[in-house]
Amino acid sequence: MLDTPFDRYTEESAEAHRAQHVAEILDKPGATDAGRPDKEEPSATEPAPRRKRVWLGLAIAAALVGAWWLLGSAPEPQAAAAPPAVTVAQPLQREITEWDEFVGRFEASRSVEVRPQVSGQITQVHFTDGQFVQKGAPLFTIDPRTYRAALAEAQAEAARAESALALAQDNLARAQRLVSDDAIAETEIDRLQAEVRNYAATLAAARARVSSRSLDLGFTTVRAPISGRISDRRIDAGNLVSGGGGSAATLLTTINAVDPVYFEFTGSEALFLKARREGLDKGTPVEIQLQDEADYRWHGALDFTDNGLDSQSGTIRARAVVRNGEGFLAPGLFGRMRLATGGTRQALLVPDTAVATDQTRKLLMVVEKDGTVATRMVELGPLVGQLRVIESGLEPSDRVIIEGLQMAMPGQQVSVKDGTIALSASAEDTVREVPSSPPAASASIAR
Repeated sequence: MLDTPFDRYTEESAEAHRAQHVAEILDKPGATDAGRPDKEEPSATEPAPRRKRVWLGLAIAAALVGAWWLLGSAPEPQAAAAPPAVTVAQPLQREITEWDEFVGRFEASRSVEVRPQVSGQITQVHFTDGQFVQKGAPLFTIDPRTYRAALAEAQAEAARAESALALAQDNLARAQRLVSDDAIAETEIDRLQAEVRNYAATLAAARARVSSRSLDLGFTTVRAPISGRISDRRIDAGNLVSGGGGSAATLLTTINAVDPVYFEFTGSEALFLKARREGLDKGTPVEIQLQDEADYRWHGALDFTDNGLDSQSGTIRARAVVRNGEGFLAPGLFGRMRLATGGTRQALLVPDTAVATDQTRKLLMVVEKDGTVATRMVELGPLVGQLRVIESGLEPSDRVIIEGLQMAMPGQQVSVKDGTIALSASAEDTVREVPSSPPAASASIAR
């Protein structure tokens, strides 16, 4: 028979009526347990027991599912993880040369402003702008006609003075022959001697004027005072120029000496003291690198150090002389110079990437004989290519971790693979120095 909503409602009403009737009997005075009607067994169609059975079934199912999840999804015990693999190598031992670095510019060892020593009109220019000229080569010609005339006049004055002197000397000679015969007074002899001296002085002055006019005539051809590369002409032919020398004279051009050239630089007080204590003085070798060069191909020697430090900047000016036979180096070129300090010495080198930092400390990871990782606190030196010089804290026999550093921890067991440390092709190039040393120090492999 179908269980309709109406039937369920009828059954619920009957059940509620029976429960109310039992409650009324129990509430009557004098009622005892014996007088209470027996509890009736709930029928199979009653809703409350059915809900209990449903909830009981759900609880059992949930317990079974939970037990299955706990027992079935528990991870199986995993095998022990393999130790991380690292590459180790002993530090490279090489002889290095320590350098101090400076920056500066090339300057001409001699530079001359060409100015005329006589005034006049420029009639010829004898050079091409920018060419190399030898000392004494003609550069400009000033109209010489005025100076030729002045020389001729001076020469005539000199000839007249020479003739007058000769006459005075003859008169004196004749007078001296008459002295023995007492035919002439002593005072006349004195006068004639004075006359000879006067004409001699006049002749000397005339000859000096001849020399002066000859120089003026020679100065009408302006010649190169030094050998070097000449600038462009500042005056064209046909212009009048002022002579006399000095800054008032007209500037015609400039000449810079080509070989040798100077490299001028400034150094800090710390580097100056370091160089003094190491005995670096005039003649100390230097190497210079130009802006577009990868190596130090220019060689020279320390030539000059100023006699005092600049009180404002705390630096001192110095200079090196560099051979420039081909004339390639020009004044004003920027360069980086290194000065050998401390000679050569043995050093331990490791890849710069192997150095770890712990706050202010520098560390290297090494592998002990039992295969565990340990740390070495080290003091760093300059770079040589991609390798870092280790000043202290490392032994030649230590096995330094050069690869896999990020997977290694102190005290951890690791799997070791042997590697090597090699120099790069540019290991002898200029390198920067660590902050603990003077800011321009560097190093390279000793040759």
